Amino acid sequence: MATYLDRTTDILGRLISYPTISDQSNLDMIAELRDRLEDDGARVDVWYDETGAKANLFATLGPEGDGGIVLSGHTDVVPVADQDWTTDPFLSDIRDGRVYGRGSCDMKGFIAACVALAPLFARKVARRPVHFAFTYDEETGCFGGQALIESLRAKGLRPGLALIGEPTSMRVIEGHKGCYEYSTHFHGLAGHGSDPERGVNAVEYAARYVARLLELKDALRERAPRNGKFDPPWTTINTGALNGGVAHNVIPSSARVDWEMRPVQASDADFVKDSLRDYCEDVLLPAMQAVDPMARIDTEIIAEVSGLEPAEANEARAIILELTGAEHSELVAFGTEAGLFQQYGMSAVVCGPGSIEHAHKPDEFVSLEQLSQCVGMLERLAETL
Repeated sequence: MATYLDRTTDILGRLISYPTISDQSNLDMIAELRDRLEDDGARVDVWYDETGAKANLFATLGPEGDGGIVLSGHTDVVPVADQDWTTDPFLSDIRDGRVYGRGSCDMKGFIAACVALAPLFARKVARRPVHFAFTYDEETGCFGGQALIESLRAKGLRPGLALIGEPTSMRVIEGHKGCYEYSTHFHGLAGHGSDPERGVNAVEYAARYVARLLELKDALRERAPRNGKFDPPWTTINTGALNGGVAHNVIPSSARVDWEMRPVQASDADFVKDSLRDYCEDVLLPAMQAVDPMARIDTEIIAEVSGLEPAEANEARAIILELTGAEHSELVAFGTEAGLFQQYGMSAVVCGPGSIEHAHKPDEFVSLEQLSQCVGMLERLAETL
């Protein structure tokens, strides 16, 4: 008789076969997940992005209403181009106690386990709903997760807690920093280098912007939460690139600053963005537009991935610690969608099969032992409901 682990590996093989790289559609995979969950009695919503080529899936087993438990994973995977795989990355290969394939640990293994256990949840769930949330475009900026939260808000549904099954080697993770990435574009006025007052030097204004970033970088150290658990315990800023100009004797009309911050708390992100907005509006732009009224500064949002802030009270952490038998929770450096659920008012925790050390690499794999541990955790979760 097939076990839940057998069912998980069978489903995982199917999911790996879908090349859901972020620049491609995930609709075929979503369709299979929808059909499987509907066969198990789930009520399923599929919410499409504006292109119609990608979708989030949200399914529910058990009673209607708020306070439910969300099991969440992203369906997209990173590219395999220029990677030296020894097997077909989109063909499941089980050997030496491992399942190889793109997305096997990040994070189709967890999704497969959730769907494999759906029949058990359907039989057991009575007191609070269990939701399955499978998103698109996590790898490129958590865009699907952000859209999912907006869909839940529109639906008027507020689950109580979320388990995000990113690969943590089944360790219980209660926190990670956010990751906010931007490109700030400076549009000035070109001219001859011999008469700098007649132009708007975009590179110089970009340099002044970077200087303000450095001031904020120092100020953030003073805002570090008392007894902060992160390393370092304050929000960081990194200036990744400053590009602009064409020649020694030409006033550059354009420049770009690529920068990021890693907030330890949402208030730090607001502090940085508000400070930069005020600096541009009150200092830089008036000086630029005094020469050329058409001069401007535009900031392009590359990604805004919310952090998961450690909280004293966290129902999700308490439940998953008990289910896994772990003695304590931890923090990680990589980002997840967990902060989005937390910002929506849920307690959230990250715990899933596989190691982040094997994600995004050639010959990505998840061990059968890790999948078995995940299946066991979900079985015990079902018994508590």
